[in-house]
Amino acid sequence: MPVEQAALDAVALSHAEYDLLVQRLGREPNEVELGMFGSLWSEHCGYKNSKLLLRLLPSGGDRVLTQAGAENAGAIDIGDGLCVVMKVESHNHPSAIEPYQGAATGVGGIVRDIFAMGAYPVAILDSLRFGPLDEGNTRFLFDGVVGGIGSYGNCLGIPNVGGEVFFSSGYSGNPLVNAMCVGIAETKKLLSAKARGTGNVFLLVGADTGRDGIHGASGLASRTDPEARFEEMRPAVQVGNPFMEKLLMEACFELASEHADWIVGLQDLGAAGLTSSIVECCDKGGCGALLELANIPRRESGMTPYEIMLSESQERMLVIAKHEHVEKVRRLFEHWELHCAEIGTVTDGDSVVIHDGGVEVARVPTAIAGDPPLYRRQGVPSPEIVALTQFDLSTLPDLAPSEATAALLALLARPNIASKRGVYRRYDQQVLNNTVVAPGADAAVIRVAGTNRGLAITTDCNGRYGYLDPYAGAAIAVAEAARNIVCVGATPVAVTDGLNFGNPEKLDVYHQLSQAIHGIAEACSTFGTPVVSGNVSLFNESNGRAIYPTPIIGMLGMIEDVSTVVRSGFARPECEVWLVGGAIEQTAATLAGSEYLEARHGLVAGLPSVDLAAELRLQQLMLRLHAEGLLLSAHDCSDGGLAVTLAESAIIGDIGFKGIEPLSGRLDAALFGEAQGRIVVSLTPEVFRQMGAPGRLGDLAREAGVPVTRLGRTIEGDGFTFGPVATTVAALRHAWESLVG
Repeated sequence: MPVEQAALDAVALSHAEYDLLVQRLGREPNEVELGMFGSLWSEHCGYKNSKLLLRLLPSGGDRVLTQAGAENAGAIDIGDGLCVVMKVESHNHPSAIEPYQGAATGVGGIVRDIFAMGAYPVAILDSLRFGPLDEGNTRFLFDGVVGGIGSYGNCLGIPNVGGEVFFSSGYSGNPLVNAMCVGIAETKKLLSAKARGTGNVFLLVGADTGRDGIHGASGLASRTDPEARFEEMRPAVQVGNPFMEKLLMEACFELASEHADWIVGLQDLGAAGLTSSIVECCDKGGCGALLELANIPRRESGMTPYEIMLSESQERMLVIAKHEHVEKVRRLFEHWELHCAEIGTVTDGDSVVIHDGGVEVARVPTAIAGDPPLYRRQGVPSPEIVALTQFDLSTLPDLAPSEATAALLALLARPNIASKRGVYRRYDQQVLNNTVVAPGADAAVIRVAGTNRGLAITTDCNGRYGYLDPYAGAAIAVAEAARNIVCVGATPVAVTDGLNFGNPEKLDVYHQLSQAIHGIAEACSTFGTPVVSGNVSLFNESNGRAIYPTPIIGMLGMIEDVSTVVRSGFARPECEVWLVGGAIEQTAATLAGSEYLEARHGLVAGLPSVDLAAELRLQQLMLRLHAEGLLLSAHDCSDGGLAVTLAESAIIGDIGFKGIEPLSGRLDAALFGEAQGRIVVSLTPEVFRQMGAPGRLGDLAREAGVPVTRLGRTIEGDGFTFGPVATTVAALRHAWESLVG
């Protein structure tokens, strides 16, 4: 009998995919099997439209301890027997429907990915995108997401140390909520998410199973337009319990760090719940499983096998225990007041066989379940966007000198540039007592406990750049993340990416996805920063309109001595201020995709560009300047251009600035152009008196082939001047803190 369209819609399978499934199985799947395959072959779990492209990303290196995509997160060797485990994950559609719970459970999910590998989570970052704050229900979404992240993370006792928030009509109706987590583990105690060893036991630990989150993977994460399906998909949003997760985190870390010989694997129950956890563990381990659903603790009566297998109830972990140590593992979790149920065993077969009260209700071959159809399309750019990139920015009127000060103050008050202290002050930043550089800097820095070494962490992406040129936009995201890392004095080491795009079945969106991955691949190859983990979130659309292409880059850097960290604010008066990596721009082309262009002219247009070889030389020079102790401050020049960067340095340091004058060329480009590969630094005047201006800076810059330009000097008092801009640090701060409530 032909399968009904409603049944396929419920699990987000096409008729062609269903026919392929029947062909591979050699039979029609029953209801439970169809639900399981729908989830396992969903975009969220199966990466149908991205897996072939993701193979382009560089993922290996001397420090890399894991194979990309093979484990819950990526692991990087940091020496002394320690490793860093890192990953970024999205929870976009759940957050559009239930912003508080959607964001909270997004944090919970990424944290479980980290401690599932035996690492202790030490830092969270969040990368958020919303529509304009004064539009529709954006304020409701914004407040709910920030509240959910803060509440869940604070209850776990993990510092939230950084991230970014961006507002644009490109995200109206479809906010992006990406969370990154970093953990530290002993390298020899890293855990795998593999099941093996016939007779070993599957233990389900943590919360009881309920009906929340059913079709989360195949529905919320693999369909379009959360607004249009609001009421239908609302039950698919998971509900979190951070206090349960805290117990689970501590118990799993104790198990991994002190009793790893009791188990063979550990796996988080995330998207698709028990279905993906069991099947993926068995597929990776080359074994089968026999499950008994009657043994699964549940918090609702009358749950069917379908509901149990697809439930995405939070705060649950799957433990693959050695059969001789099951009782020890059970006692450990009971000590932490957590349920621990024996739900099945590892078999030497090739299928996951599911019983309910001794009656078989499903049989899922792991090889088929783990091999969804993969799609490669020939993407084409949107003619509308191509026309925007060809817009001649030089035809726009230049900024009059008399308007310069007001233009700077207006930009500082823009939500994309204004201080996000109103957001991050709701997060606990200092818990664990290892935060060296807190939110608000180019990159956060946390100390590796018990050492002087530090980890620098940042997230970055400008959706406007990706909209205009997805290749350049993605490469710029990697380059800016690396600049953020070197600004604090750390060496870029590795990347985790969160790829957020619209419907890949539309050829212009597939073009964006493909080009962005190519851009990340080239940038990461150039910088030697392998992509060790990540996430792909597609079908992010509202009213038929895709979000801006948003490839979030989470980057990790290492610094040997956290006492040498460089800050972004000016440190003291009477210091020389230089632009490293470029000149004061004079051409309108540098306004492409800029905050100024949208604020002043209502345009997102032009063609952004980046020189990756020049970016690498800049990184190397900055690390050399840091190693020689020449830097008093360093701040990446990005959104808002040079004038905004100088203003932020003055505000953060509470130090005045007197710039060179006059400025030549186009004034709007000189002040607010967003040319890439530039960093504002300050150096002590002693350096110049001893070595002659530009002294050692000039010598090292010439060796590196990096241009440097003198901008002015810091001064006593509250004054701030740069070209025709004349104001006070107090006035700058008043504008910049307009979002702080």
